[in-house]
Amino acid sequence: MLRAVIFDFNGVLVDDEPIHLEMFQKVLKEEGLSLDEKDYYARYLGMDDRSCFEAAFQDRGRELDDSALGELVRRKARYYRNAVKDKIALFPGVEKLVRELSARYPMGIASGALRDEIETILQRIGLRKFFQVIVSAEDIKIGKPNPEIFAKALSLLNEKRSQPILPSECLVVEDSKEGILGARQAGMKCLAVANSYPAKELTQANAVVTSLEEVSIAFLEKLCA
Repeated sequence: MLRAVIFDFNGVLVDDEPIHLEMFQKVLKEEGLSLDEKDYYARYLGMDDRSCFEAAFQDRGRELDDSALGELVRRKARYYRNAVKDKIALFPGVEKLVRELSARYPMGIASGALRDEIETILQRIGLRKFFQVIVSAEDIKIGKPNPEIFAKALSLLNEKRSQPILPSECLVVEDSKEGILGARQAGMKCLAVANSYPAKELTQANAVVTSLEEVSIAFLEKLCA
């Protein structure tokens, strides 16, 4: 039975993964490191900013203390905010599906993006009011594929609810392999959208679609029946 929906943000609602890649590349280049597109999508896509920088430095044999890591995250965030000022694109079908689902189910966002980025973009595209809770990179200790982010989002959705929503009654919409694994480890159903990876790499999800344009409420309810 479907009772709640949790969306990832980047790569699911907002088509900005190429921008994130570009900003990671820019910051790493300033530190004397390189990151190509193939490696980003294969290795780093599902990570939050902190984990991505940590892994990039570790993979290249470079040390990175907490202070330097924080500065890298802040610098990348500045670059990202400037980059999206004039070019925010929603994936096809997002606005229609979000509006229809919000009329029936409580919804949240569980994303490794920074809260300011999520809030700013949701306000700009007019979708903020449809999400009761947002769990961002700042709200968790361990990023995806750890299930913490999904468990926290559901816990917030259940606040002041007389009949708590069970994990099995919650559907996660994801685009990354790490996100799918985290959702399944949280005991939730998962719909994968092949925006960032080919469908054949997302088979751990309960279902895979090529676009949210294909998705109806009836389809999601059947998936969680």
